[in-house]
Amino acid sequence: MTDKTIATATAAATVLTETVTLDSSIQRGSQTVTEITVRKPKSGALRGVALTDVLQMDVAALTKVLPRITDPALTEADVRDMDPADLVQLGGVVAGFLLPKSTREASE
Repeated sequence: MTDKTIATATAAATVLTETVTLDSSIQRGSQTVTEITVRKPKSGALRGVALTDVLQMDVAALTKVLPRITDPALTEADVRDMDPADLVQLGGVVAGFLLPKSTREASE
């Protein structure tokens, strides 16, 4: 393998994630969730939703997508019961992941 091939393989294996600190924690029995890590969705995680709905942070679309790309994994019930400010934060992260790399880098 050349150095370029190794660098390309390493970059492809890197998963883009972002951690969001919740304004209102989620209580699950004795567990309290205060942070959610969101990973950049692959196309399969976006099945069944329109990309425009995700970009517009449509609640129904986020309710389907967030359980597929969060750690700890949110349930649809978690998303429906979530503080709206937290949903906006998570939706903004997901929408940001859908932007082209050049646009994300220009805004940093």
